[in-house]
Amino acid sequence: MTDLGKSGAATGPLRGGPRRRRVRTGVGRGVPLPLLVPALIGLAFLIVPLVALLVRAPWTSMPELLTSAEVWQALRLSLVCATAATAVSLVIGVPLAWLLARVEFRGRGLVRALVTLPLVLPPVVGGVALLMALGRNGIVGKALDDWFGITLPFTTAGVVIAEAFVAMPFLVISVEGTLRAADPRFEEAAATLGASRFTAFRRVTLPLIAPGIAAGAVLAWARALGEFGATITFAGNFPGRTQTMPLAVYLALQSDPEAAIALSLVLLAVSIAVLAGLRDRWMTAR
Repeated sequence: MTDLGKSGAATGPLRGGPRRRRVRTGVGRGVPLPLLVPALIGLAFLIVPLVALLVRAPWTSMPELLTSAEVWQALRLSLVCATAATAVSLVIGVPLAWLLARVEFRGRGLVRALVTLPLVLPPVVGGVALLMALGRNGIVGKALDDWFGITLPFTTAGVVIAEAFVAMPFLVISVEGTLRAADPRFEEAAATLGASRFTAFRRVTLPLIAPGIAAGAVLAWARALGEFGATITFAGNFPGRTQTMPLAVYLALQSDPEAAIALSLVLLAVSIAVLAGLRDRWMTAR
């Protein structure tokens, strides 16, 4: 009995299974110099240009530069078009993400690659592709012009289309990843209770993936706000109609560098706000 008691006392700490040894991470042991030096160079490479923008900013004349009619016109057009492009991306991008995440079909990998292609495609090439498709002599644009009298290039609607083309992949990737992480058994349970596939998507899946949709929408909106190449190629640079903030920065840089810096700071502030809004999601991602 005594031996058993001693044995039990000796193995008592092991009753819950073997204890996991905690491994602490950090720089307590010191950072290897071959890693520290290029890391600091990379950090400076990314930060110094932004610091230079702040240092060279014309702070004294900033209120006058930002309150001009041209700036507010470009800013308002940018906000409206970016919001409209995000809405278009939500309407057609969320179903596309669901299709890629939930439906098995031949060629799904190819479809996914084509959907994400605008992420790596040069924006100017995207603008040219839009012209070939939706221009007056394009494969789709000619029919729109002949049958309905709709012309998209060099219009405000063209700005929305160009921004949606380059921004929607961000939304699709975010929503697809969230859908793959969500448990499909909830949808299956709803189906066993008599819900249709669309009802299960609307009542069960959408609430589950709402954070992913929100994050993707914010990323798409920020990308649309900063779009330049596809916009100037497909929609042109007409003040009040197609001239967004990035186009205004490019135009001001040629004649008024101080105004270009002021406009750049506005876009920088928007980017920082987007990063701050998504910080909690990124920091809690596993």
